[in-house]
Amino acid sequence: MKTIIATPNAPRAIGPYSQAVKTGNLIFVSGQLPLDPETMSFVAGGIKEQTRQALKNAKVILESAGTDLGGVVKTTVLLKDIADFAAMNEVYGEFFETDCPARAAYQVANLPMGALVEIELIAEG
Repeated sequence: MKTIIATPNAPRAIGPYSQAVKTGNLIFVSGQLPLDPETMSFVAGGIKEQTRQALKNAKVILESAGTDLGGVVKTTVLLKDIADFAAMNEVYGEFFETDCPARAAYQVANLPMGALVEIELIAEG
């Protein structure tokens, strides 16, 4: 059985998908763009600011599902430019300091709305 996770404190879905889905003890958070949930616009700045906002959005979704970033077991980071990896990684480390989740990071041809980064997560909860 699956449970749809939705919160007004994170950006609404921009397509036919859910912010997150819980099944059993796992929560699958859809790829989070660096959108301000109130304006549905990108935060000002570059890769660091966009990474921080994407992770803040994911954190809020996890909290609405009854867990937090400590429950994250896997992330996937999609980058418009792999040259941004070090800067993204610096901000990522602010959110995951110890017992870090498994992670994959890829450069992709393009991201929705021209984002520099999109981050999806799988967590226990």
